[in-house]
Amino acid sequence: MLGCGLCYFRQMDKRITRYDSLKAMKSDEYRSWQLLPGSERIRAVMDLNLDLYAMKGQAADAPRLQRTVIRFQRRAG
Repeated sequence: MLGCGLCYFRQMDKRITRYDSLKAMKSDEYRSWQLLPGSERIRAVMDLNLDLYAMKGQAADAPRLQRTVIRFQRRAG
């Protein structure tokens, strides 16, 4: 299943925009991603990861890096 996972959450924008420079294009792309709620951006990353696993022919539940949680506590005062 390759494709855009965001299409499930909102209607796809089919406009074609012409830019004068790569910098202008990237700036507009950055702005459009920032307009999305955090949950939709995270969902898009998950969909990209799943698509990548599918393209490589690997299971989506491949072993992941172990994380270490460290908690810092501020001194009182």
